[in-house]
Amino acid sequence: MEKKLEILRNDPWLEPYAEAITGRHEDVIRKMEELTAETGGSLSQFANAYKYFGLHREKNGEWIFREYAPNATQIWLIGTFSDWKDDERYSLSPIGGGVWEAHFPADFIRNGDLYKMRVEWEGGSGERIPAYATRVVQDPDTHIFSAEVYAPEMPYKFKIKKFNPDTKPLLIYECHIGMAQEEEKVGTYEEFRTKTLPRIAADGYNAIQIMAIQEHPYYGSFGYHVSSFYAASSRFGTPDDLKRLIDDAHQRGIAVIMDIVHSHAVKNEVEGLGRLDGSHDLYFYGDWRREHPAWDSLCFDYGKNSVIHFLLSNCKFWLEEYKFDGFRFDGVTSMLYYNHGLGKAFGSYDDYYDGNEDINAIVYLSLANILIHEINPKAITIAEEMSGMPGLAVKFEEGGLGFDYRMAMGIPDYWIKMIKEKKDEDWHPTSIFWELTNRRADEKTISYCESHDQALVGDKTIIFRLIDKEMYWHMMADDTDGTVGRGMALHKMIRLVTLASINGGYLNFMGNEFGHPEWIDFPREGNGWSYKYARRQWDLVDREDLKYKYLNAFDNAMVELVSKHFNFQALPVEKLWEKDDDQVLAFRRGELIFVFNWSPVKSFSDYGFLAPAGEYEVVLDSDAAGFGGFGNIDDSIHHFTQPDPLYSPSGKGWLKLYLPARTAQVLRMVKNKPAGTRKTTKATKKETAAATKKTAARKKSEK
Repeated sequence: MEKKLEILRNDPWLEPYAEAITGRHEDVIRKMEELTAETGGSLSQFANAYKYFGLHREKNGEWIFREYAPNATQIWLIGTFSDWKDDERYSLSPIGGGVWEAHFPADFIRNGDLYKMRVEWEGGSGERIPAYATRVVQDPDTHIFSAEVYAPEMPYKFKIKKFNPDTKPLLIYECHIGMAQEEEKVGTYEEFRTKTLPRIAADGYNAIQIMAIQEHPYYGSFGYHVSSFYAASSRFGTPDDLKRLIDDAHQRGIAVIMDIVHSHAVKNEVEGLGRLDGSHDLYFYGDWRREHPAWDSLCFDYGKNSVIHFLLSNCKFWLEEYKFDGFRFDGVTSMLYYNHGLGKAFGSYDDYYDGNEDINAIVYLSLANILIHEINPKAITIAEEMSGMPGLAVKFEEGGLGFDYRMAMGIPDYWIKMIKEKKDEDWHPTSIFWELTNRRADEKTISYCESHDQALVGDKTIIFRLIDKEMYWHMMADDTDGTVGRGMALHKMIRLVTLASINGGYLNFMGNEFGHPEWIDFPREGNGWSYKYARRQWDLVDREDLKYKYLNAFDNAMVELVSKHFNFQALPVEKLWEKDDDQVLAFRRGELIFVFNWSPVKSFSDYGFLAPAGEYEVVLDSDAAGFGGFGNIDDSIHHFTQPDPLYSPSGKGWLKLYLPARTAQVLRMVKNKPAGTRKTTKATKKETAAATKKTAARKKSEK
């Protein structure tokens, strides 16, 4: 009898689809056996296309160049070495299997030379950038892209050869090299390394997720319309600059995740893979599936072994050549379905197994995860996927696709909906808790309030939705504007409850930790090619006279708090209390208790809920003055549970706290004590009295 896959044992509701799930699992095994027949079963040995194709210097100093172009009838290398003209000395010859090759003496090509291919095919010809080019540069005057020979005499050598990230929990700082600087320009790898990376380290994040690494012709695409898949974008600097950045991050204990785009490619033919050898289907579908209906881009044909070879080798290239620690795969939903998941609700399991799934893409993604973890067992893979396909972040051997995490894409949508559509009085803790913890038990997620998506023109960040134009006038440290006060309070609470409820990791986009104002708008014709909004205004958080420092301090404190608890993300989330009438939520993780009062008007004295009996201290308080709050809670006072004969046998007692309106606090158990060993402190009465004037002032300002 055939052994049932773990994913089917864990979820009985998948049983009706067992044939489809088992079938795709077996498809992966068959494809892997086919691809690795000559490498002893090793995908890593198979994924070496980048070592074979492209331009390479041999040990004797000579050069060898190869390109896969089965539809070509003639190929020349043209460049600065040939005055950009056809030269028989630089012609390639077919060697079989669609591969073209040429050998050149050492002095025929030099470091810094620009080059392309001139390809001829039946009925046409064109200039093309080699598919495996590892450096592509743009002429500042003509804006034309060319490959560049990059062979420095003293290439960068990594100081840390093997990095083992401590990412439990995984705390990701999503960032973009070009817009990470203060000036109105494109930032560089080196500027990021020396200026931004120290900030991230100080903020406590243990991973960075870098966008827009693969070369892309249009800066404003945010790096998602890739042209050269093996080239690190030269607009930010050299390959060695990027390697130095990654090495520096590793020395700081920070893992580096690359935002990789294998879901589609730019349509450009001169810069990209569009018609590299004159054919339409070398890397992409040749039929109605070729063009993405929503993204104006080209879709890879994952059914071709040559395409799998290209993409798997791409994964290995970035891991080995640059020592990235893993990937966030972009646009996975678009890959999984023939209709790219467009216009579909995915309301039941039937929607995942109705014949619309692209098995070839599923096989590729599974192989990619197997390969990545074969090369580096500690590598991190994340799927940006919104349909919720079961098994995406389940190990392949258990019947899944093998990702380590999936993005919890419903959470930012939920917060937007709450802010836009619900009155503050209707923020119900039952809804909040369910949304943040509603996930598959066997899959880890990356929770986040907002990413770069919510910061783009046409959308708004959470802080901008909460405060809007008042940010321009009332962010001085001593300003008591009510709109800003409300916005800052909710910003802190939203971020804390999202982080506190993770089951895998947490993500923050660059600058959002301190409530960066305004949107992201890359230079384009519509804004006069301005860089004004394609940057980060770090001076705002550095200024002592502005409130941004308070939000940053709170973010630092909550990140530090969960970082101190190894495997925090694996601790059970135990709900202690939720009451929609009061808008109070409390839940426990290990020795920490998280308490939220979402009410905009009601503060509670001696508010009680059942908790493990013992003594508790406040370790985080969103209302603290250092976080821009009113300082209504005395954090120095310890709290003791009160006994209840009904619950004492179970080791629980009533924990009674002062809960100011629109605040959150985290308590940590100091030591376990039987219920009733000491009476609860009378501090709540003092706190209530001390806070009365402040609360009255706040309510008045909000009106």
